[in-house]
Amino acid sequence: MVKKCIHVASLNKNKINAVCEVFPSYLVNGMECRSGVREQPLSLEETIEGAVFRAKSVFGDCEYSVGIEDGIAPVPFTHSGYMNFCCCAVYDGKRIFLGLGPAFEYPPRCTIRVIEEGITISEAFLPVSNKPEIGYDEGIIGWLTRGKMSRKDYTKIAVEMARIQMDNAGLYEL
Repeated sequence: MVKKCIHVASLNKNKINAVCEVFPSYLVNGMECRSGVREQPLSLEETIEGAVFRAKSVFGDCEYSVGIEDGIAPVPFTHSGYMNFCCCAVYDGKRIFLGLGPAFEYPPRCTIRVIEEGITISEAFLPVSNKPEIGYDEGIIGWLTRGKMSRKDYTKIAVEMARIQMDNAGLYEL
């Protein structure tokens, strides 16, 4: 039996492995892809736009394509004014299925550097973690939770949320 294929618009193993776990009966291929937005999205809309752009960019010769984008967005009552969240967009060639993961706040000094200096959160977090490739490793979420939640597990939640619409397609038709 030939497995159905999913293209993931990233070479980050955390994103690829999250998709593999949510879609275990599919052959999952990571592909290099730009997001079409800033390297560090700064709003809910921009983060979703990046995920959708990624998913649509790698679609072709596959059942589904997946774009995953992390970004920060304004959230009231937080210390820094922002929280990070993950967006997953799954594309079937016609429709987009969106899912968001839980949100968490970065240390305020890091977020302020992102906003004021226009750098990525990984760059802003480097003096704290001393890990230049943290996003490809446990992720900042893994570092902040002391290993209780990895970036893969954090990302997997957003992928699962997008799959809800796919598994219940009839409920989402207008």
